Amino acid sequence: QVNLLESGGGSVQAGESLKLSCVASGYAVSSRCLAWFRQVPGKEREGVAAVASGGDRVYYADSVKGRFTVSRDNDKNAIYLQMDSLKPEDTAMYYCASHTGRSSWCGLDNDEFPYTGQGVQVTVSS
Repeated sequence: QVNLLESGGGSVQAGESLKLSCVASGYAVSSRCLAWFRQVPGKEREGVAAVASGGDRVYYADSVKGRFTVSRDNDKNAIYLQMDSLKPEDTAMYYCASHTGRSSWCGLDNDEFPYTGQGVQVTVSS
């Protein structure tokens, strides 16, 4: 069982930045694709960014390209999301997630990430 704990959420003004962190415990996730998802009430969970096990492949939703940067530190069993130029439409609950690790696949397919954290709220006001 992989346990994931996010931190770094908060309330900011449009144009400001936030950095989310997520640490995994219970299992080493260095060989797994890790990702960030977000969700607002009444909508489906949306893939935001993902990073492959070696950090060499990254994936972003079109809505965040050029503004968000995903990274990982396998020594710390952690994934990060640097969010710059935040917009009100980025307001959501943000979750980190882990792939099963049964393959080297990585991407933003919702169905491929069975392990998620409790989430942190990010609120961006105009």
